Amino acid sequence: MSEHALPDPGRQILVLEPGRAERHYWRDLWAYRELFAILAWRDVAVRYKQTVIGVAWAVVRPFLTMVVFTVVFGHLAKLPSEGGAPYPVMVFAGMLPWFLFSTILSEASNSLVGNANLVGKVYFPRLIIPASSAVVALVDFAVNLAILFGLMVWYGFWPTWRIALLPGFVALAILASLGPAFLITALNVKYRDFRYIIPFIVQFGLYVSPVGFSSAIVPAQWRFWYSLNPVVGVIDGFRWCVLGGDSRLYWPGFSLSLGVVALFLWLGTAYFRRTEKSFADLI
Repeated sequence: MSEHALPDPGRQILVLEPGRAERHYWRDLWAYRELFAILAWRDVAVRYKQTVIGVAWAVVRPFLTMVVFTVVFGHLAKLPSEGGAPYPVMVFAGMLPWFLFSTILSEASNSLVGNANLVGKVYFPRLIIPASSAVVALVDFAVNLAILFGLMVWYGFWPTWRIALLPGFVALAILASLGPAFLITALNVKYRDFRYIIPFIVQFGLYVSPVGFSSAIVPAQWRFWYSLNPVVGVIDGFRWCVLGGDSRLYWPGFSLSLGVVALFLWLGTAYFRRTEKSFADLI
């Protein structure tokens, strides 16, 4: 081609520009939305396709946990319920956001290591991988939500208008889990023993969070600081929506939990983004 010849308009030109991927990272997240859908569908299919225990586990685990907590805290410890609701309903309303939180944390923590071949071969925003694993938790959540409504019908306990606000608190529970999930996922790439720490965190968090009891029983001088646990605000919000009636939302503690959720989301995303370039080499 002479120096005065025009380029072929049908030819695609690849431009390699330093830092381009960094500047357009968040735009690329939207551009790769089909990959997100493919990974999410694959995870759900692996969990539920051609298996009975996958669906059964989503039902049996929360139901048995509810029974144990109702017996221990409701009948033996004689702790009060919240908003005049039957104790099993109150417990199950607290378990919904907790299992959503813990399942996202567990599924996301090992997601990058489990997709090592994909991470090492092609470029895409790696944030898609742990985020897509949250879809499995949402499927479990939908199953548990149906059980909760069935339990409320059984006890003749009907929700109020507040139930319409429940999707907002579902989104809050997802955000509360994604921050720690991004942080632990990135740490697990470099330090593989983190996968042994996650079950301990989940088990410990189950008992220090107000799942089997109402956070209203926490002494007044400690209740605000108790809300440093971001799950506390999420669980209280769920119960406020589901139980209605005399259920009250402790706004100072809820505001503190919102701040902690925002802090962990920023911290987890920032650390994930800072270490993302080394994932292919470490995996």
